[in-house]
Amino acid sequence: MNDTEPQTASGKVLFHFAMSLDGFVAGPNHEMGWMAGTDRPGMEREYERTTGAILGGRDGYDALPGARPYSSDWDGPIFVLTHHPEDAPPAAGITFLNCDVAEAVRIGLEAAGGKNLEVFSPTIGRQLLDLGLIDEIDLHIMPVMLGHGIRLYDNPGSEPIYLHHVGQSDPVATVNVRYRPISK
Repeated sequence: MNDTEPQTASGKVLFHFAMSLDGFVAGPNHEMGWMAGTDRPGMEREYERTTGAILGGRDGYDALPGARPYSSDWDGPIFVLTHHPEDAPPAAGITFLNCDVAEAVRIGLEAAGGKNLEVFSPTIGRQLLDLGLIDEIDLHIMPVMLGHGIRLYDNPGSEPIYLHHVGQSDPVATVNVRYRPISK
């Protein structure tokens, strides 16, 4: 199964992650090495062209201070939403915000200059979903099960969020995925 269509730079708010088959977007302590070598050809360039800015959270930033996504060709602004910007270790191209999530999205979209704002925080993404501020959820499901780590969506007791599968003839049909375990 391939992506439905290439991503476009149309000023969307994207909840964008690579995710393990069991629903984790990072391992314990925000470990990300499990994703190495799994991108489809051209995918990184596609997101470099369509991403205008990134909104992330403080936990992810503290785990990987100053880290930037994609290659060195992408130099857009990164915003880190935090309750304590005064003690955040600074890094070039990163702005720390202490505001509500809706204001952070407004700031990020303005900085994105008509391109997409990517949300790289499960916690912020959950809040934006609750507020109706996510335009698309863009997932890359990796052929691995981590067993523990940081979940894409963790909101015990909440109501289900139903989704429309973009670009499919039946947008509410189940997506079937089949894998076999391999020995390493």
